[in-house]
Amino acid sequence: MLLPRRRALTAIRALLRSGTPAELSARLAPRPAHTNDTRTATRTARTDSPAARWAAIARDGTPNPELFDSVSEIAEPTYARNIENYIGTVKVPVGVAGPLRVNGAHAHGDYVVPLATTEAALVASYNRGARVVTEAGGCSAVTTSECVSRAPAFAFVTLAEAGAFIAWVLDTLPELRRAAEATTRHGKLLDLRVSLEGNHVYLVFDYSTGDASGQNMVTIATHAAYAFILAQSPVAPTWSVLEANHSGDKKASAQSFATGRGRSVSAEVQVPRELVARRLHTTPEVLARYFSMSAIGGVLSGTIGVQGHYANGLAAVFLATGQDVACVAEAAVGITRLEVQQGDLYAAVTLPNLVVGTIGGGTGLPSQRAALELMGLHGAGHANAFAEVCAGLALAGELSITSALCAGEFSQAHERMARHA
Repeated sequence: MLLPRRRALTAIRALLRSGTPAELSARLAPRPAHTNDTRTATRTARTDSPAARWAAIARDGTPNPELFDSVSEIAEPTYARNIENYIGTVKVPVGVAGPLRVNGAHAHGDYVVPLATTEAALVASYNRGARVVTEAGGCSAVTTSECVSRAPAFAFVTLAEAGAFIAWVLDTLPELRRAAEATTRHGKLLDLRVSLEGNHVYLVFDYSTGDASGQNMVTIATHAAYAFILAQSPVAPTWSVLEANHSGDKKASAQSFATGRGRSVSAEVQVPRELVARRLHTTPEVLARYFSMSAIGGVLSGTIGVQGHYANGLAAVFLATGQDVACVAEAAVGITRLEVQQGDLYAAVTLPNLVVGTIGGGTGLPSQRAALELMGLHGAGHANAFAEVCAGLALAGELSITSALCAGEFSQAHERMARHA
């Protein structure tokens, strides 16, 4: 992290005010762990009971009912496959936005979208955007591709060895596909991409994952292919690793932005000028002008993609529906575009990295399943539809926040709903 001189001096002076350099060094020095400290009793052991963990970690040895109430106690077996060191549950309020009309290749209907959040004004904003989209006849949405990756890497002594390894791997793709697909009923190995960096070789395995988000699926499948490679390769690597950070997993990356990871979706809506004025309190021209300025702002700040706040809605719907919330880091990369077309507003969003599913992971937990069922999207056959609803939700959010900024209502909404709620 590169700090300007003034900020660096301010930070150092603040640290020194807390004590002398010697005192600060002593405070920051490592401290040995005490094996008799009862708080070290939190082990990753499924046989331990929540009561035993509370006895180890709580100052008075008793559970806090805000985390471990009677419902949380009864539900422990339900959560057993989704959590370790279980001590209870956190209650996050859930609101709904909608109905959101989606005229998609897979999603086709009016959806009430559950959003779990602690941020006041968020649900109200998405609800307003959803109302505008629906009154405009709904958004069109298309899932264009689906792919989840895992990327092992292999080190060799020389570039020549790395090249020979690549040649063997490419010739062995059918065997690798059989090894990978033998681990899953739903996953299919779509392609294998190769990246050579000196004497290092990165293999990017791309899978379709059915209706699951597929993170665990592709890890297990790739491990089978990886084991086959280590056992059969005529050129032995000096060392290797199952995932070498080339897949784009749970991070914003230019690679995923360009090629897609998870489900890639585009959604659009044409909003009549009268509706923009009545519901959004601005004009198509002002919104398009804002888009141009904000796009340049994104370039100046170095963002990947150009969008307002995809993460807000995606994090809320991910949390409500049992998605891997960490995948918001990559899912919230994309492009929003606002234009004037024949006097009306044209708005579009493209999200190339929606890692979502309607089976597996947290989608089968009671509350999360109920949230998906509220939209009619739980279970097999619904993942692409859910991705299109997520894109429609992002579109609704972009319309609302952009209009609030253009109409001078952004600060007032947070003042009214957050501070004085």
